[in-house]
Amino acid sequence: MASRLNDIQLNVYSNNSKLETKTQMQAGSETTGSTVQECESASVRPRFGNRFLSADDDVFQHNAWDNIQWDEEQEQAALEGVKKNSSVKLPGTEVDRLAMEADKNWDRFYGIHQNRFFKDRHWLFTEFPELAPFKNTSDVPERVLPDGGTVRHVDATSVANQPRTIFEIGCGVGNTVFPILKYSHEDNLMVYASDFSQQAIDILRQNPEYDPQRCQAFVLDATAENWEVPFAENSIDIVVLIFVLSAIDPDRMQHIANQIARYLKPGGLVLLRDYGRYDLAQLRFKPGKCVKDNFYVRGDGTLVYFFTQEDLRKLFVEAGLIEEQNIVDRRLQVNRGKMIKMYRVWVQVKFRKPCAD
Repeated sequence: MASRLNDIQLNVYSNNSKLETKTQMQAGSETTGSTVQECESASVRPRFGNRFLSADDDVFQHNAWDNIQWDEEQEQAALEGVKKNSSVKLPGTEVDRLAMEADKNWDRFYGIHQNRFFKDRHWLFTEFPELAPFKNTSDVPERVLPDGGTVRHVDATSVANQPRTIFEIGCGVGNTVFPILKYSHEDNLMVYASDFSQQAIDILRQNPEYDPQRCQAFVLDATAENWEVPFAENSIDIVVLIFVLSAIDPDRMQHIANQIARYLKPGGLVLLRDYGRYDLAQLRFKPGKCVKDNFYVRGDGTLVYFFTQEDLRKLFVEAGLIEEQNIVDRRLQVNRGKMIKMYRVWVQVKFRKPCAD
């Protein structure tokens, strides 16, 4: 058991401290494949990744393998790893201090890294084709991906040539916002972008690609009881959360889900991708870094939670939304130079607000 735990946990990290922080915080979820013909069911991984590891393959032949299945021994080893690193909890006084300094910690993070830490998320249109613009020449709802592929029969959150509003919570410095704005030349598109960090919003607004006619960026504490936002309730087509909800105290997640449901228009959609239970970033935490079950503090004072499918189902169903997709994305990334294996686990969901009767 110990050797298997070493294989999935201890053997996957660099000793470089900058790399270890980046490994924990950046998803690195670039995908292969380009075209999806139909919408997928809620429990099946979309056919975006197409590199599968078989018994005859050399694991170090490629940089990544898709849809990796863990065996029972590997699952048990991960469970034991989490049990061990959760055995010593962070003192209550330290937890209170982190809560008070949360905004300062994120301001410090963006003050140091500016816009250099995360890469622009061009994979968004593959994972979430609903973000791509409509193909205006098509009589059937169809969206066009940046690589020229098309997605047909994707349920429209708004029809072609009608105003379309996208709201990102936790936008950072715009790694999601700018790919959307760059590719979608629709005159009817408005992207709202919010973040907890004033520093992040300032950097985003200074980007030459920031166009206030198409994008409005503002500071928002999503855990606040009331949101001060530049749009009305029941007005947003799509809410996007990319590796953001995991930074929130689990006790406040239901409130955020409820608020999202309030601002979505009937038929509107939530798109979320985040850290999954037993991701390598969770297994690497040392005892004493656990705030509460599956919720940890990083070295820079920022926090991270690791989700199960049921965690997210409970949040959004209780908020009155309907599940359309809920998948676990397990991938094996390898460093062929150092012969290192890295087992990543992400969750990806889509929930829709029921249409009005």
